[in-house]
Amino acid sequence: MVKNSVKILIIILMASVSCAYSAESLAPLKVLYEQVPGKKDSLRKVKREYRAQEKLSKKVTFETFEQNYAKAMRFYEKQQYLSAASLFEELYPISLGTTRADTILFLFAHSYYMNKDYTMAAFHFRDYVRRYPNSERTAEAFYYCISAIYETSPDYYLDQSNTEYAIEQIKAFVQAYPDNPHIEDCNRMLDELRLKLARKDLEAMKLYYNTDHFEACQVAAKNFFVEYSYSPLMPEAIYYLVLNNYEYARKSVERKQEERYKACLDACRKMELEFPNSNYYKETSKIAQEVTKQLEKIKSKSN
Repeated sequence: MVKNSVKILIIILMASVSCAYSAESLAPLKVLYEQVPGKKDSLRKVKREYRAQEKLSKKVTFETFEQNYAKAMRFYEKQQYLSAASLFEELYPISLGTTRADTILFLFAHSYYMNKDYTMAAFHFRDYVRRYPNSERTAEAFYYCISAIYETSPDYYLDQSNTEYAIEQIKAFVQAYPDNPHIEDCNRMLDELRLKLARKDLEAMKLYYNTDHFEACQVAAKNFFVEYSYSPLMPEAIYYLVLNNYEYARKSVERKQEERYKACLDACRKMELEFPNSNYYKETSKIAQEVTKQLEKIKSKSN
């Protein structure tokens, strides 16, 4: 009896493969499945088939597009962004060529953004800008794209490829939309990203100083002053150059000391001229006084 019932159920399943499945069409099958007597093991195959067809019945199709679109919008409005993104992803391929396509792609990307999946958000907003360059949402999509890329920028001590890419894309946005209301926020992001790059370079410079790579520190400082002349980290960079040059001169052979003490004094004067109110100025002033004494000793010896 069990075997016959299972066979009947399997035949019904196989006959239904070519049909469009809906919750209603599967209801009789579910009832029949639940009424089959016998051990669970004997129904395992039928159970798998039923679940597979039930899952298929829930997929978005042209026929179920409108109800699933409404469902996705409800998820989005209730801030259930992960559920919304999942449905929008299924709806988008079906919507291509319709007036709903750009809306669905934008909301799909924005759902990822609001769920803080910034890598996926950046990818889909970039795709939106590429596909719909003349949409009324293009500028907004571009902004969310750069904002998402900004969010993927790592801590300063890690690889800064994403940071450099974010700076590049933000500059492109500012150039394309100079009057956009997000420009102020773009400038804030640029300042933060540049500060991160400056911090990374400054830490490299400090490492050279701490490991007695004095010439490498001088080269790093020179590059820093060119690249980040308006950075709030400039006083700190000058301070470490002063320390570096002082140690370099102090540990040099006698015939090299005068030249290197003068280089230290030049760095002290740079601090005095550019950042007299800096927290580092008092310390560099003390070093300048010590360097001046050392230069006087060297001069008296040469006389």
